[in-house]
Amino acid sequence: MQLATCTYQEFTLSMGAPIRTTAGNPRWPLGYQLAGHAQLVTPTRELLAANLPEDAYEFSYRRILNGHGIDRIHAELAGLAARTGGARLVLLCFDKLDKPGNWCHRVHFARWYLEQTGEEIPELGAKPLTPPPSLF
Repeated sequence: MQLATCTYQEFTLSMGAPIRTTAGNPRWPLGYQLAGHAQLVTPTRELLAANLPEDAYEFSYRRILNGHGIDRIHAELAGLAARTGGARLVLLCFDKLDKPGNWCHRVHFARWYLEQTGEEIPELGAKPLTPPPSLF
């Protein structure tokens, strides 16, 4: 099973099967049909409403993921992959990462998944900006 992450806005069908990982659907029309919803990866509305700093958010989100367990999460994702004919699943959310200070649950999920399985999940959208190298 192949996984990747991206934003709804940057996703194209050539990337794979678009999978929702957000508590709500996009509030604008998409140029593509969603192939499913990874419910066990989706943060709770309560967590989203808590408006926590990133480290506290990631800690709480990881507690949710650990509560579901890697086996259940993997089974849900494998089921979505089977329904899409084995296409790469692209886990989608709203937050663009190329703005300074932006972060997203999909990045936290990718780190957690790597720790659990040893498998990296690439980001297909814009990457975080890195500062230019110092000239001195």
